[in-house]
Amino acid sequence: MTSPTCTHLAQATGDVTAKTPQGCEECLAQGTDDWIHLRLCLTCGHVGCCDSSQWKHATAHHRETGHPVIRSFERGEAWRWCYVDNRLG
Repeated sequence: MTSPTCTHLAQATGDVTAKTPQGCEECLAQGTDDWIHLRLCLTCGHVGCCDSSQWKHATAHHRETGHPVIRSFERGEAWRWCYVDNRLG
């Protein structure tokens, strides 16, 4: 069930520096670069691969940390996603 409003999206300013601007943090650590799209955690700057990628590191990061909002880390895209409320912003 989704909430009618999402305070997480409202609070996620996007003013965060990417920890690994060259790609998915975990994929790079394991020596791979086969991600499809990248996502940026708006809480800590973690860069992870999307759910269409084999490893789904962005969602795994949310599950491990509880950080609620990511944004696309793809050129020309500015959308954000709240895992908690299943909301696009």
